Amino acid sequence: MIRAEFLQSEGKYRGFRVKGHAGYAESGQDIVCASVSSAVMLAANIITDGFKRDADVFADNDAVSCVAAEADEVTEAVIGMLRAQFEAVLEEFPDTIKITISEV
Repeated sequence: MIRAEFLQSEGKYRGFRVKGHAGYAESGQDIVCASVSSAVMLAANIITDGFKRDADVFADNDAVSCVAAEADEVTEAVIGMLRAQFEAVLEEFPDTIKITISEV
């Protein structure tokens, strides 16, 4: 299962951490993992490259995180849309993603 943790500061999205595998299909054939990976990288790139927000980004074979130095309207919007995308994936592919929210 993919674990997606959304990080909030004073009720506004500031970052996210995503790790794990959906287990929907074999590695390399899993459309849920591909969808989530693409959305995560797009969100991180929009925050850091598109809107030039200061953020710590980490990626390896099993996890990606992006935590902005500050929560603002850009990070709030982009990360909110990422969460909405994950919820849409969950509607189509139940039990593939666990979403949590943490205060930082």
